[in-house]
Amino acid sequence: MTDLGKWLIFVGVFFIVFGLVLLLVEKLPFGFGKLPGDIFIKRDNFTFYFPLATSLLISLLLTLILNLIFWLLRK
Repeated sequence: MTDLGKWLIFVGVFFIVFGLVLLLVEKLPFGFGKLPGDIFIKRDNFTFYFPLATSLLISLLLTLILNLIFWLLRK
C-alpha cells in the first residue's frame, strides 16, 4: 500500500504543477496556441484551427520531463 500512496502523491503533485504551468502560460507574450507553425484558417462562416507547432512543443516538453522523472526514480 505504501507504493500506491507514493504513486498517488506523485500524480497529485504532477497535476498541481501542470495546472500552475497552464495558468502561467497564458501570461507569456507568445503564448501556446499562437506559434508560427499552428494552422489557422478563417473564412466567412468557417473557422479551422489546428495547433500543430504547439502540439509538437508540448509533446517534446512532456517527453523530456517524463524521461527525467523516470531517470531520477530509477537511481
